[in-house]
Amino acid sequence: MDTTHRTAIDHVTLEVADAASAEAFYAEAFGLGDTVRVREADAPTSGFRGFTLSLVVAQPSTVDSLVGTALDAGATVLKPVAKSFWGYGGVVRAPDGAIWKVASSAKKDSGPATREVDDVVLLLGVQDVRASKQFYADHGLAVGKSFGSRYVELDTPGSALRLALYTRRAAAKDAGVDPDGSGSHRLVVHGDVVGSLVDPDGFEWRASPR
Repeated sequence: MDTTHRTAIDHVTLEVADAASAEAFYAEAFGLGDTVRVREADAPTSGFRGFTLSLVVAQPSTVDSLVGTALDAGATVLKPVAKSFWGYGGVVRAPDGAIWKVASSAKKDSGPATREVDDVVLLLGVQDVRASKQFYADHGLAVGKSFGSRYVELDTPGSALRLALYTRRAAAKDAGVDPDGSGSHRLVVHGDVVGSLVDPDGFEWRASPR
């Protein structure tokens, strides 16, 4: 494969039971536009779906604002917003079942409150980080940061979302849920790929429409 090609992520699609309700939730909660889309599907799933989505923001007041509107729109708390050694953040579960983390590396506000999102990160919980890293490298994604078999950030220049790999157990612990789960991930990643791909953990990629 031509390794000079670099795969970009255009958007992700969440499979939900009620598309209209999910669209209304995401518009009210986070206002991410077309970065996160939904479609109705009834694929069976149970427990942890193996991924989380994170909103990385500049300061605690933005975390509070986004988590607040998510809860008002119907999300439930998995990890209450709090300070930690790495910063400030919390985790919620959307009504459709997707897990969202909202976090800032800052522990104090540096300016007026905003709702600006600096990065949207898709974190895949995988069984073998090294194997998944190699799979994505073989399909045009360069490695940005790598911590051996524990955690990898992939380089997706020009993407609407960043992509990271974590062990499934660590991803679940970070989200505050049990790592056990089965069935569909109920997630499709859309990007600059040829045809459709399925990674070693069953995460599906499809080419973005041109």
